[in-house]
Amino acid sequence: MGGPDTGKARKSGIRRLFSWKKLLGTFFVCCLLGMGALYVVYLMVPVPTANAEATMQSNIYKYANGKILARTGEINREIVGLDKIPEQVQKAFVAAENKTFYKDNGVDIKGTTRAAWSTVTGKGKQGGSTITQQYVKNYYLSQDQTATRKLKEMVIALKVDQNMSKNEILAGYMNTSYYGRSAYGVQAAARSYYGVDASRLTTAQGAYLAALLQAPNQYDWTSANDTGRKLVEQRWNYVLDNMVEEGWLQPSERAGMKFPVPQKPKPLPGMEGQTGYLVEAANQELMRRGVSEEDIKAGGWTVTLNIDEKKQKALVKAVDRKLEAKLDRKGNEKHAVVQAGATSVDPKTGAVVAMYGGVGATEHWISNATRRDYQPASTFKPIVLASALENRSETQDGRRIGLGTVYDGTSRRPVEGSDIPFKPQNENDRSYGPITVQKATNSSVNSVYAQMIVDVGPAKVKKTALALGMKDGEDFPEAPAISLGVMNASTLDMAGVYATLDNHGKLVTPTLVKSAEHKDRTVRGANAIGGQVVSRESADTVTKAMTGVVRSGSGTRAAGDYAAAGKTGTSENNRSAWFVGYTPELVTAVGLFGEDTKGNQVTLTNTINEGRANGGGVPAQIWGDYTTRALNGGSDARFDLETDGADAVEPDPSRTTEAPEEPTDEPTTASPGTTTPPATEPATTPPTRTSDPATTPPTPTQEPTTDEPSPPPSIEPPDGGGTDPEPSGDGTGRPVRPTAPR
Repeated sequence: MGGPDTGKARKSGIRRLFSWKKLLGTFFVCCLLGMGALYVVYLMVPVPTANAEATMQSNIYKYANGKILARTGEINREIVGLDKIPEQVQKAFVAAENKTFYKDNGVDIKGTTRAAWSTVTGKGKQGGSTITQQYVKNYYLSQDQTATRKLKEMVIALKVDQNMSKNEILAGYMNTSYYGRSAYGVQAAARSYYGVDASRLTTAQGAYLAALLQAPNQYDWTSANDTGRKLVEQRWNYVLDNMVEEGWLQPSERAGMKFPVPQKPKPLPGMEGQTGYLVEAANQELMRRGVSEEDIKAGGWTVTLNIDEKKQKALVKAVDRKLEAKLDRKGNEKHAVVQAGATSVDPKTGAVVAMYGGVGATEHWISNATRRDYQPASTFKPIVLASALENRSETQDGRRIGLGTVYDGTSRRPVEGSDIPFKPQNENDRSYGPITVQKATNSSVNSVYAQMIVDVGPAKVKKTALALGMKDGEDFPEAPAISLGVMNASTLDMAGVYATLDNHGKLVTPTLVKSAEHKDRTVRGANAIGGQVVSRESADTVTKAMTGVVRSGSGTRAAGDYAAAGKTGTSENNRSAWFVGYTPELVTAVGLFGEDTKGNQVTLTNTINEGRANGGGVPAQIWGDYTTRALNGGSDARFDLETDGADAVEPDPSRTTEAPEEPTDEPTTASPGTTTPPATEPATTPPTRTSDPATTPPTPTQEPTTDEPSPPPSIEPPDGGGTDPEPSGDGTGRPVRPTAPR
C-alpha cells in the first residue's frame, strides 16, 4: 500500500523542481543575459578604419636577376557616386544580393547565424550576409570565414546602418566589390566588361555585373566553361526576375532582354608587349600554389620570376627577325591570322627562362605560350616512341621496337591489330615502303607511327604522355589517331615533356615563379624536378632519334653550332605548325597558330609563305635563331646518352642540304571512336628482320604515289648494302654540329 503514495511523492518533487514558472523564469533570465552580452559586445566593438584591401597596394614583378619587370596595382578602381549609376542598375545589385536591403537594419540574423554555424561545424562556407554586411566585410574587415569575424561583421553592420544612408551603403558596396579581371568597383567593371562608363550601363549589363559578384572568375563569360556560362545565365535571369517581382522592372521590358555578352578582357595599362603575358602567367601559377586571386589583387607582393632577361629579349628578337619582319599585319588579311607562341625551359632546374605570348598583351590578350586549344601534331610522335621503348613493345610479328625496326611506310596503310580502323595519309600521299623507325622519325611518316601506337597500345601511350607531363582532357582519347597529336597542348606543356626527355627521363615541371613574398607570407618556387617517369635508356634513345631529325630530317633549319634534338609538327588543315627541340642546356617549344579576328582557328596555308606553313620552316628558324642567341652563339655541351647501342644511325650531317617539308598530321579516314570498316586493300606486311637494319637498310619496294620530287640524297640517303656511318666526332660521343644554315 506504500507503493502508490511513494510514486505520487516523487512526481510532486519533480514538479516542484521543474515547474513551468521556474522554466519560464530561467528562459527570460537567459534571454536577458544574452541581450546584455550582445549589448556589451555592441559597445565594445568599434567601427574600424578601412582595411588594407580597401587601400590596395601594387605588386612588383622582377626578372630572375632582380631587375623590375612590371608594377601592377595602384588598384584598378574609380569611386563613383550613385548619381553616376543608372537607377535600374542599382536595383539590379539589390535584387541579386539583398531584396530587403531598403527595409532591413543591415543584418540578416537568421542567414548570418546559419553561415556562422556551418563554418564552426566544418560544413563549409555559406552566404547569408546583407549588402550592408558585405560592404562592412569589404571595407573594414578581412575575407576570413570565422565565427568571430561574422560576429564583428554583424555588430559593425548595425552601427553602419544607423550612421549611413542606404544610398551611401549601396554606393560603398558597389565600389568596393571585386568583379574579376582586376576590376574593383562598378566603374572599373563597366569598362572592363563592356567598354563603357558605369553611367552608360544598360539594365541587362548591370544585371550581369551584379550576377558576376557571386563567382567573378567562374562567371567571366569569355573564359568560362560550358557549366560556368550556364550558371551565370541562370544567375542573370534570377536577378531580372527578382527586379520584376519587386516592381523595379516592367515585365514587357524584361521579356525583350537578351544576355549581354561581355567583350574580351583587355590588360591594364603598362602591360604592353610580353609583360602582360608574363604577369598573367605568374599570377595563374601562384593561384595553382594556393594563393587566392583576391590576395594577389589585394597587392603587396614582390614576385620574382625565373625569366632570364637576356634570353627573354633573345626570344622576342628571334620572333621579330624570322616572323614579324615578314608580315604586314595591318595591310594583309592573310598575315594577320598568324600567331606565334613559345616557351623556353632549363631542363636541369625546370625554370621557365623565356616566354613569348604573342604580338603584345594589349593587342592580343590570349597568351599563345600557355593557350591549350591547338594540336601539337607530330611533336607527339617522340612520346609514342618513348612509350614503345619503355614498354619493350613488339611489332605485330614479334620484333622489338627500336630505332632500327623496319615498318611499312605505305601511305593510307590500314593499321593492323586495332579495333578502331585507321589508315592515315602521309604527306603528299607519299609511300616510303619498308623504312626504319629512325628514318620514319626524320621524315615524320604518319603510317609508321599509326602502326607503332597500335603495337604499343594507345592506353599505354597515353599513360606515358601523362607521366611525361602532358595534360589529360576530353580531347585525349585512347585511339590510334592520337599518334598524330590530335589532342590539345600548349607550348608550355610540350616544353615540359621534352625537358623530361632531355633530363634523361626525370620529370621536369616548367616553373615560372621563383618566389613570391608578402609582408606576412612567402611562397617559394615549386620543386620542378621530380622522379624517374621513363627509364634513362628510353629517354636517351628518343633523344638520339631526334638528333637525326635536326641533322638530316625535317628539322635541319633548327641546326646551329650546338648539339640539338627536336621534332617538327604540322596539324590537320595546317592550323598549327611546331618545332620543339633541345640542346643539353635548353629546351624550347615554338608554335605558329592560325586565328582570325573572331578567335576562330583557321589555316596557315598561304599566309607566311606560299603553300603550307610547316614546323620545319618558320618555327624551326625561330628556334634556331633564339637558341644561337641564348647560348651566346653556340655551345660545346654534349648529350650524354645511354642507349642499347644497336640503334640505326643517320648519315654524316655534312651531306645535309635542305630540310624536307614536314608532313601534315591528318587522320584522313577514321577518327577516334569511329567504326568505319577498313579498306579492302590488304596492308603490306612488314618484312621479317633478318639482319640489323642499322647496318643493312631495306630497299624500298614502292615508289611515291605522287609526282613530288624525291628528296635530295642528304635527306633520304639511297638505301643499299652499305652502313649508315656513325657521325665523325671528337671521340666523346658528342654529335658533330651540322653544317646546314642556321
